[in-house]
Amino acid sequence: MDHFDYRYGQMFCEDVPLETIASEIGTPVYVYSTATLVRHARAIISALAMLDDPLVAFAVKANPNPAVLATLAGEGLGADIVSIGEYRRARAAGIAPSKILFSGVGKGATEMAEALSGDVLQFNLESIEEARTLSQVASSVGGTARIAFRLNPDVDAGTHAKITTGNADNKFGIPANQAMEAFRAARELPGLEVTGVTVHIGSQLTSLAPLESAFVRLGELIAGLRSDGFNLKIADLGGGLGVPYGPGQPEPPSPDAYGQMVARVTKGWNMRLAFEPGRLISGNAGVLLARVVRVKPGESRPWVIVDAAMNDLMRPALYDAYHHIEAVRPSGDRTVANVVGPVCESGDTFAMAREMDRLKEGDLLVFRTAGAYGAAMSNGYNSRELTPEILVNGDNWALVRRRIDLAEASAMPLPGWLSA
Repeated sequence: MDHFDYRYGQMFCEDVPLETIASEIGTPVYVYSTATLVRHARAIISALAMLDDPLVAFAVKANPNPAVLATLAGEGLGADIVSIGEYRRARAAGIAPSKILFSGVGKGATEMAEALSGDVLQFNLESIEEARTLSQVASSVGGTARIAFRLNPDVDAGTHAKITTGNADNKFGIPANQAMEAFRAARELPGLEVTGVTVHIGSQLTSLAPLESAFVRLGELIAGLRSDGFNLKIADLGGGLGVPYGPGQPEPPSPDAYGQMVARVTKGWNMRLAFEPGRLISGNAGVLLARVVRVKPGESRPWVIVDAAMNDLMRPALYDAYHHIEAVRPSGDRTVANVVGPVCESGDTFAMAREMDRLKEGDLLVFRTAGAYGAAMSNGYNSRELTPEILVNGDNWALVRRRIDLAEASAMPLPGWLSA
């Protein structure tokens, strides 16, 4: 459920007409609903309530907007981070270090040092080589880093190849047959305390079966590690649970069904469980609001050209991802059309042969379920401006990222041989 609905023939976000935002801020623009963020955060917390002190750490990469992070911090969420920039954003949003998990396959020594000085809860490491680097960093400052190793369980997540992370040929984690060796090696390194294990097999999962398989394998590793004398405290089960993107798309399991499965599979582990939901919380809490530039006749169907582009919302170009498209003021007239942006790439395509509201030049439309991996992945390709972001709370709304002119922001003086 989200809080984007129709009243008086037009779409609102909570109690704010989207037309108001478009007229004052311009388009394209991301719009987020506070009520939806809060509802989804509470839904996952409720689904895990039967567990003992679970940590719900929002995956900052899904939506790093400071206002979004502060909203979720207010609901008690922690943060799963993959860069020192995300660490800084999480801290600035009020998330305590004791609720921050530092994941990611390429953490550098300077990033490690800053996060260690902040006393993050746990570093989720992906190789023994990474553990050696962190050991050197911790030893150089006389500190101790709490660590977990990420297991690669070789489980097919059943999702798009570019967002699956738990297969043997993915770059993430340590293969199951090498995990015990890695843990034993880390135990001998100075400045490290082995506190946990972690697993994450992919994003936008629409079945619980792959997750359960991964958790079972993690449980086997936990049992082996304990028999080898490890005192494990935290099992990070990652994220990945999918969200509904629109009619005809696979319906993912509910948070409650997920919570029941987790409770059953982890019974007897006697560890604090951590979770890294991102899309599940912010996906349906946001839309990308755009305007039709023109409608161009096509060979077989019209081309609806909008002012949003692949640099604003990359998912369709990257993954052939589906985003439901709706008119802000639907007329009731339907058509089949292609929807594209103005960037000079054939990949700048949002939908082909999509049944949708008939639109004309100047009409507003929204791309639904754009609150995760939308603005977070936006860029300035074709020297386009970075899309602004709006947060709505009831009948109030605020600009939480201004429109950024990258040509101006990145202007640099010409070298001497060109400026003469």
